[in-house]
Amino acid sequence: MLAKDGEKLQKGGARKRRHPAEDGGRAEWKKKKNRGEEGKEGQKPQGDGGRKRLDALSVGYFRRVGERLNEGFEEDEEREMFVGNVLAEVKGKAGLVATDRTGSITLQRLLPLSSPDQVGEVLAELGGESGVGLREVSCDRCGGHVVESALRQMSRWEEFSQKDPFKEEEEEEEERTGMLESQVLSLSQVVKDNVSEFIRHVHGSHVVRTLLHVLAGCVGPPRTEAQPVSVTDGAASAVFQTMLTVCHRKRPKLCKQLLKRTMEYLTSRSSAPGVSPLLVFLKDQASSRLIETVIQLSHKPLLRDLYKNHFKGSLVDLALHPIANFPVQRLTAASAEHKLFPKLFDELVQGVEAVLAAGHMGVIVQLAESCAESGEKQDDMMRCLLNAFHCAEPGSRHVCCLPLFMSLLTYEMYYQTDATEGSTQKEVPLTSICYHGSRLVQALAKFKERSHLLSSLRTLSPADLLTMASDPSGSHVLQALITTSSDKGRGKILKRLEGQYVQMACSRLGSRVLEAAWNSASVSQRQSIAQELVPSESKLRSDQFARHVWAKFGLSHFVHRRAHWQEIQTGESKKRKLFSDLLE
Repeated sequence: MLAKDGEKLQKGGARKRRHPAEDGGRAEWKKKKNRGEEGKEGQKPQGDGGRKRLDALSVGYFRRVGERLNEGFEEDEEREMFVGNVLAEVKGKAGLVATDRTGSITLQRLLPLSSPDQVGEVLAELGGESGVGLREVSCDRCGGHVVESALRQMSRWEEFSQKDPFKEEEEEEEERTGMLESQVLSLSQVVKDNVSEFIRHVHGSHVVRTLLHVLAGCVGPPRTEAQPVSVTDGAASAVFQTMLTVCHRKRPKLCKQLLKRTMEYLTSRSSAPGVSPLLVFLKDQASSRLIETVIQLSHKPLLRDLYKNHFKGSLVDLALHPIANFPVQRLTAASAEHKLFPKLFDELVQGVEAVLAAGHMGVIVQLAESCAESGEKQDDMMRCLLNAFHCAEPGSRHVCCLPLFMSLLTYEMYYQTDATEGSTQKEVPLTSICYHGSRLVQALAKFKERSHLLSSLRTLSPADLLTMASDPSGSHVLQALITTSSDKGRGKILKRLEGQYVQMACSRLGSRVLEAAWNSASVSQRQSIAQELVPSESKLRSDQFARHVWAKFGLSHFVHRRAHWQEIQTGESKKRKLFSDLLE
């Protein structure tokens, strides 16, 4: 869909619509081919309600208009004259133009160049005297895009309405721009009267979502009577998500009421005796996304009620479900700030190994992240992971935990050994680092007790550390472990990295890890890094990544003005320590 620059669809869980022009009209061509008929000029084939189409001459005209718009305009007066002439051609057949593929695309591009009163006139013609025509156009696969484009022009209406009211010309302009506002309100009434149909409609629902954003920014949303709707409908669910998100930002009290009413509706549906009806919705593709939004925006009492009356006792089963595991992740994240989290953890931790086997790594990562955020259950989480990856017993296996966590492989799978072989492991080069494994270790790096991770890191060879530093996922792990360590712990890691600094500096990802290490390092640690780098000056200064390292580390000063470099580094170190103390 062609829209005003800088505008993007609000993410609400629904798939982005494709404009009919994006598939080159193949879908429509297939329909005609299957019917075995072709519509005559000015008419639509049978099976399409007999609705008239834009004639071929008009289609050609609007195609040329689109080509002219591609060229742009040097002067505002020229653009205004062109827009006025095109809209004059649209007048009297706006409905046909808006619902035609070519005409729709042209109108979408033209409306942002039009004045608010011109946009209002187009909407007025589309709606007719009573405004009911907007219902048909909004639910049309092409017309809906035009209505959305027109609605977005309301943001420009404010510019006109804020002019000096004491000037007669501006008073007249302000009166004319009011037409756009009245047409938006007219559409609001049409949507209000037919809300159930609109929010279920694949095209109309997008118009409602845009209308919600416009109303939230300009005019208060109208009060509507509650009507039963289907939250399992993909389009309707997306509308609810947008409505809740907008209200959360603009009208938090209303959002609180909507959240409560939404949950009352969902939990009032019939279900098997003794089973929460929410469990059914959690496993539905559309309604589960709505529940995710509800959880993310919920206040403490509602979260507590959700867990106590609906999730409790079913968390592991839900975490194993291909759809329901996502709301479980949202609930785990939302509970981290509340006393609810330890209860949720104690239940969910029982199924960690089964969840890992199911491949729902997001649940495990979120559980670790919530432990880090809340400061609760960290030792239990680490103990559970050691058991799940089969490196808890014997104790000598603890030092293997880091590569196992990063690769999300058990001890036996990673070292290709049998459980009966005891604690002896082979030397296995670090090669398998996955995204979720990286996120898991980054979360664990925020724990108060990180001795297992750091001990495991120190057993890795320098080649393995270089592999980590150069890997898209591993580099984040190494950076997290370096920056969260104490000065003493960081010194031990940097000692293991000695001999690899030049290669790290010449790597896109490794150079970032090196910069992060430098920023958190003490003066003596920086001096050790600099001493290793400066002998390779020519190589570093000619490399596309390393040359930035050379400049940021001030290595030219280090070579030629060592005392001055030392003074600068000492000053930076004191500032960093002072800032750190203030944060604590």
